[in-house]
Amino acid sequence: MFRDPGCGCCLNWAGHLEDGMNAKVASVDSNDMAAIKTARGVPEELWSCHTMEVDGYIIEGHVPAEAVARLLRERPDGVAGLAVPGMPLGSPGMEAGNRIQPYEVIAFGPTGQSVFASYR
Repeated sequence: MFRDPGCGCCLNWAGHLEDGMNAKVASVDSNDMAAIKTARGVPEELWSCHTMEVDGYIIEGHVPAEAVARLLRERPDGVAGLAVPGMPLGSPGMEAGNRIQPYEVIAFGPTGQSVFASYR
């Protein structure tokens, strides 16, 4: 996972992923997250605070562990990665008590973008 060294929610999300997928997330600090996202083909309108590479896919932002696990299980054609744009309250790593903003997980790739999952 690439993250800005000043961002704490990224580490909270990594903990969620580690717990939800029984995996270890390595964290790499970067002061140029835009270059990392651009080099990995994340559309700018989907950018969030951290970017992760896992098993050939790009995971951008606060994507729930269950969506990442589904992506790795199903491996849909034309999907390069998943993104949760911005930093919605209530998404993994952005918990704020009972305050929750509905959000969507967007699949992106060479064939375009589509909703992969919705959370309310």
